[in-house]
Amino acid sequence: MSEFDYDLFVIGAGSGGVRASRIAASHGARVAVAEEHRVGGTCVIRGCVPKKLLVYGAHFAEDIHDARKFGWEVADCKFNWDVLRDNVLAEVDRLEGLYGQTLDSHKVTVFKTRATLIGPQKVRLADGQEISAERILLATGGWPFVPEFPGSEHAITSNEVFHLDKLPKRVVIAGGGYIANEFAGIFNEFGSKVTIVNRGDTILRGYDEQIRDRLLQISMTKGIDFKFNAPFQSIEKNDDGTLTVHLENCDAITADAVLIATGRTPNTKGLGLEDVGVELDEHGAIKVGDDNQSSVPSIYAVGDVTNRIQLTPVAIREGQAFADSVFGGKPTVVDYKNVPSAVFSHPPIGAVGMTEAEARNKLGSIRTYTSDFRAMKNVLAGRNERALYKMIVNAATDQVVGLHMIGPDAPEILQAAAIAVKAGLTKADFDATVALHPSMAEELVLLK
Repeated sequence: MSEFDYDLFVIGAGSGGVRASRIAASHGARVAVAEEHRVGGTCVIRGCVPKKLLVYGAHFAEDIHDARKFGWEVADCKFNWDVLRDNVLAEVDRLEGLYGQTLDSHKVTVFKTRATLIGPQKVRLADGQEISAERILLATGGWPFVPEFPGSEHAITSNEVFHLDKLPKRVVIAGGGYIANEFAGIFNEFGSKVTIVNRGDTILRGYDEQIRDRLLQISMTKGIDFKFNAPFQSIEKNDDGTLTVHLENCDAITADAVLIATGRTPNTKGLGLEDVGVELDEHGAIKVGDDNQSSVPSIYAVGDVTNRIQLTPVAIREGQAFADSVFGGKPTVVDYKNVPSAVFSHPPIGAVGMTEAEARNKLGSIRTYTSDFRAMKNVLAGRNERALYKMIVNAATDQVVGLHMIGPDAPEILQAAAIAVKAGLTKADFDATVALHPSMAEELVLLK
């Protein structure tokens, strides 16, 4: 008999925690997981899945308009926020159930409550129950960061945006990252007046400059307003329920809702980490090595709580690598090079590898290839919106080191192209591939 109640106790049943639990259990480990919110974590419950469903819903605004150019007699349509919201939340419920079934089918014990560390190999549940485990995995993810300023309590975050009682006519969104730009596109297509307020002068830091400039241009053309170098001073709630947003270097803005999208921080507060000696970095993230092990040998961490790359597929890979390494006898290390990413803005962005600036700094001699074009569908629809594809090539080796795209279905196209970048293929390999015509993706093999 083991001296521990479980071989593995996981705190957090998000994407990384669920994958680690399932794989560890399949290797024969006795596994338990504690989740204080809902099984599925940020991505399934209040992140990428419900957001993508809203993105799909928002696209119908342009599709219905464009359909008339393609011969469809479309009557004037009215958008019903309540219907979309409720259908999205129902889908979230369904997915949560499937995640629960997965854990149950692998005989993983689920405690639907908060758990905190009280020792290197012991946790305490909210009801006071203490449980021991040979190893503990922290997979508590991230949490929206809300700056402190007067009236910040009147704002919402991406956690609450999916539950709005009604669609706001005017929305102020704080931030310039992917969450801010994605929800700006969503609300704008639904008919809301959208203003993005950024304390700096750049949107989408980390993405290629040409691509983010193109999104800014298109977003402004669509009617989204941008305020740069305008930090929040306060939010005032008015007698009629509206909000007045006071900004530096900018006139006050009246809105029906304010969405704070200024980034996410590792969810490590109140877990008892400091008490057991788990080291954190300056951002509050858990320090781990390539093997996902923390400064305490029996405690590991995966996903956004480690603040390496805050993407769901990365958390899943880390959870799998941890379980295979520790319980499956298959030492595995996650490769963080050339991880593809997307921004589901309107239009969307896909990217993998180095930006032009990064490549120049690292490689020195590079070649860049671009294709700036209107998608065939946009031409017939009379829509002037242009796509932009960009390829970065190491001049010394001809290897493609970066691909950056903005345009219809860019993430779908980029996923396949990312395989080529990951494999280290060359510009000549792209050139030797016959184009699939007519398609937008063929531009990748026709770049000159």
